[in-house]
Amino acid sequence: MRQGSAESYWMDSTEPTSFAHLADDVEVDVAVVGGGIAGLCTAWELARAGLSVAVLEADRIAAGVTGYTTAKLTAQHGLIYAHLRSKFDEQAARWYAHSQLDAIDHVAGTVAELGIDCDLERLPAFSYLPEGKRDQIEAEVQAARLAGLPASLVTETGLPYPVGAAIRVEQQAQFHPRRYLLALAADLVRRGGRVFERTRIVDLDEGGPCRLTSEAGATVTARDVVVATHYPIFDRAGLFTRLVPHRELVVAAVIEAHQDPGGMYVTPEENTRSVRTAPYDNGRRLLIVTGESYQPGTPGVTDRLDRLATWTRDRFPVDSLAYHWAAQDNTSTDRVPYIGRLHPGTRHVYVATGFNAWGMTNGVLAGRLLAALITGENPPWSRLYDPRRLHPTVEAVPFVKAAVEVARRFVGDRIRPASHADSPDQLAPGDGAVIRIAGERRAVYRDGSGRLHAVSATCTHLGCLVAFNDEEKTWDCPCHGSRFDTRGGVLHGPATEPLRQHPIPPGEGSEPTG
Repeated sequence: MRQGSAESYWMDSTEPTSFAHLADDVEVDVAVVGGGIAGLCTAWELARAGLSVAVLEADRIAAGVTGYTTAKLTAQHGLIYAHLRSKFDEQAARWYAHSQLDAIDHVAGTVAELGIDCDLERLPAFSYLPEGKRDQIEAEVQAARLAGLPASLVTETGLPYPVGAAIRVEQQAQFHPRRYLLALAADLVRRGGRVFERTRIVDLDEGGPCRLTSEAGATVTARDVVVATHYPIFDRAGLFTRLVPHRELVVAAVIEAHQDPGGMYVTPEENTRSVRTAPYDNGRRLLIVTGESYQPGTPGVTDRLDRLATWTRDRFPVDSLAYHWAAQDNTSTDRVPYIGRLHPGTRHVYVATGFNAWGMTNGVLAGRLLAALITGENPPWSRLYDPRRLHPTVEAVPFVKAAVEVARRFVGDRIRPASHADSPDQLAPGDGAVIRIAGERRAVYRDGSGRLHAVSATCTHLGCLVAFNDEEKTWDCPCHGSRFDTRGGVLHGPATEPLRQHPIPPGEGSEPTG
């Protein structure tokens, strides 16, 4: 079952944007780097507060990670509240719940205020586990209730297969993220905000005022800067060592309205399974299933997608896919996002990252929190999300695991590169591999017409070796999640520079480099 468009439904069902690139130097109160949900929400909140704002997006707004989300608006983030109570304290759990619920209500209020048609639906959210793990659900329900969530334990759900036990949280939400954010961007512009697309920022001077420089050499001068690039392109707080990137696959299929399971569901079992629906055409629903979590650079992505499609077909009344895509996120070492000042030495540079696969509520929360901090307010939960926090007992094991994995990939891949080809001649059309050519490792791809494309295999971020993604036809960095197209262009940061193209010397391949 592999029919369907290799595109996100959110992208396919909205028109592309066409904001101009930054051609001349500009000066604003606040510059926001990144045009996803966190960046756009922050910019909009600041414009509402009367500040002059510029959004600087490397590609198109709401078209990167945000355009490929599952789009749940929920405070029920897996089994998070038992974790917060045991590893932090009860106050941290309450702050987390309150700030997340506030984000959901804020979206609902904004939809009503601006009259946004974004398929907003208020539904229950469930996290479930199989038989034998009821005690974990019981602990989560108790922790969630104490934190202020309308939570209950259930054993029956709307899913067409049994679960052992689940936590059910009422009055959560789901929506069409791009319709919401494009409306926000339009209102931002009406309020005097500026949006620049195809404007990649490559340098930040934290002087007073701050100064950003684009790839093309244009500058933005601002009192305050917000780095909302999903994975920070500037790391002056050691966040690279406290973030773990991962990707998940998504399949979508059309079902009848009476087959809708009536809620949003997630389980960490079977390498993650997430289920929701969205309004589709003629009263039908689009079933959206997410799972098969993996680290960028892991081989066999096509096999993972096939497993997810088969799982969906075996449990729901679908014969074919309408869409399939992939999403990327970053997990912080203590499972709480980093939202606030970028590092201890700065007063004017802020960051939002580490959303742990819950980017919709966290992105809205980030907009509200950062706007508050920049305008001189200090919400009580700002300490919980502060990037400058340190929780050694909570972060020690995840931190060490992340560091060991990066070291393993940085060193081990050079000793034993994972390649199924020793020569470009062994690559079939649509295939790619890291191959040693003239003493240097090159990332070599053969396109559908048989032409070879070779680029440096060394990620321009911190020097790890990239690996080929056989499903999406990209070069992915396993260390920090940067992604590149087959010509070396940057698709996803933190890298800001492309992989250098290299011609293949005569005799090394049967086709010339494209």
